[in-house]
Amino acid sequence: MPITLLQNASVLDVQAGLLLPNQRVVVRDGLIERLEPMHLEAPEARAAGVVQIDLGGKTLLPGLIDAHVHVLAWTANLRELHNASPHYNALQAAEIMRAMLLRGFTTVRDAAGADFGLKRAVEEGLIVGPRLFICGRALSQTGGHADSRAAGEIAVETVSTPVAFGRVVDGVPEVRRAVREEIRRGADHIKLMLGGGIASPTDRLTNDQFSLEEIRAAVEEAEMADLYVMAHTYTVRAANRALRAGVRSLEHCNLIDESSVELFLQHDAWMVPTLVTYQALAKEGVAAGLPREVAYKIDLVLDKGLAALEMAYKAGVNLAYGTDLLGAMHRHQLEEFTIRAQVQPNLEVIRGATLYAARLLRAEGRLGVVAPGAYADLIAVEGNPLEDIRVLTRPEQHLELVMKGGVVYYRRDGGTGVWKSGAWS
Repeated sequence: MPITLLQNASVLDVQAGLLLPNQRVVVRDGLIERLEPMHLEAPEARAAGVVQIDLGGKTLLPGLIDAHVHVLAWTANLRELHNASPHYNALQAAEIMRAMLLRGFTTVRDAAGADFGLKRAVEEGLIVGPRLFICGRALSQTGGHADSRAAGEIAVETVSTPVAFGRVVDGVPEVRRAVREEIRRGADHIKLMLGGGIASPTDRLTNDQFSLEEIRAAVEEAEMADLYVMAHTYTVRAANRALRAGVRSLEHCNLIDESSVELFLQHDAWMVPTLVTYQALAKEGVAAGLPREVAYKIDLVLDKGLAALEMAYKAGVNLAYGTDLLGAMHRHQLEEFTIRAQVQPNLEVIRGATLYAARLLRAEGRLGVVAPGAYADLIAVEGNPLEDIRVLTRPEQHLELVMKGGVVYYRRDGGTGVWKSGAWS
C-alpha cells in the first residue's frame, strides 16, 4: 500500500472541538502515521510512488460511524428477508453497504442479520463497504420483535433462517445456547429484543419481552466472552429493566423518562436514538414494504424521540449516532445529523458519529479520530460542519473524499460514480 500525503487540510479535531488549518496527514499501511503543519518538510514527498492529495483547505474529519444499521434490510417487510434466498440477501447487502461507504460512513454496527461471511467479504475486499461490527441474529422471544410470523403461521424455520434477521428462543437454557452460538459465529456484540417493535406483526410497542432471568443470562454470557449486549427498547419499563439487568447499549428509547436517564448514568450505559427512521417510515414506510397493518405503530413514537434525546443529552448520557433505516429509506442515512442538531450543538452530533461511537464499539483511538495510530478512515468536505451541519448531509454538494484503511473510495475530482437520489451509481 503506497504512502499517501493529504496536503493542505483543515483537520477537525473532534476531541478538542477545533479546526486545525494548514495540516498534513501522513497515511502509511492503512494507518495515520502523523499529523503536522504544512510548513514542515515531509521527506516522503520526494519518495517514489507516494500519493499526494491536495485538499485545498477543505475540512478533513474522521470517517462517520453509524451505530445502528441493518445492512441486510433491503425491504421494510421482515418476512420477506426470511423467505428470500440468503444469496439474494447478501447481494442486496453489498449494494446497501457500498452506498453507506460512499455517503462517508466508514464503520457501521449491524443490529440484526449481518454475519461473519459478510464481515469477511468486506475485510477481504470482495464487497466495498464500511467496517462491519456484527451481532449475527438478534434474539427474540416467541411473539417478540424478531418473530416475523403472522398470527396464523406456525413454522419458524425458513430458507434464510441461518442468516436471518433474528431467531426465536425461550427460557434461560435456550438464551444461553443462542448467545454462545452467535459468539461462536463471530459476533462483536449480542442483540436482544426487549420490547415491541413497529415492523413485527404480533406484538405491541408496550410489550416487555424476555424475563429478567433471560436478560441476565444473555448479559452474563456476553460478558464472559468480553462482549456486551445491545437491546431494542422504547418504553420506560423496557429500558429500565434492561439497564438494571446490565445491558450496555439501548436502542431507540423514544418513550423513556427521567428515571431511565438516572439509570443510564448510574450504569454508564449508552443510548442510541434512531430518529430519522420514524420520519422516513411515516412518509415512505408502506411503499418500502412495511405491512399496512403495523404502520399505525409509527404514530406512537414519531414525535417522542427528539424530546428523549434532548433530555438524555442535557443529563450527560452517553449518546451515539444511529439510523435503523430499512429498504429504500437507507438513502436518508445522513439526515439524522439535521434532526439531532435541533437539540444538540453541531459538535456533539458529530462526536456521536465519530468519537463517541468509537467508544461504544470499544475502538477508541482506532476509530473516530484523526490521530496517529488510528485507522486512516477519513472524509473531506467543503465547508465547516461545526458552523453548518448540512455540510455533512448534502454529499452531492460538499463531499470531496472518502478514505477507508488508507484506500481512497471516492474523490470528487477523480470520481467513482454519479450521485443520484442519495446513493452512488
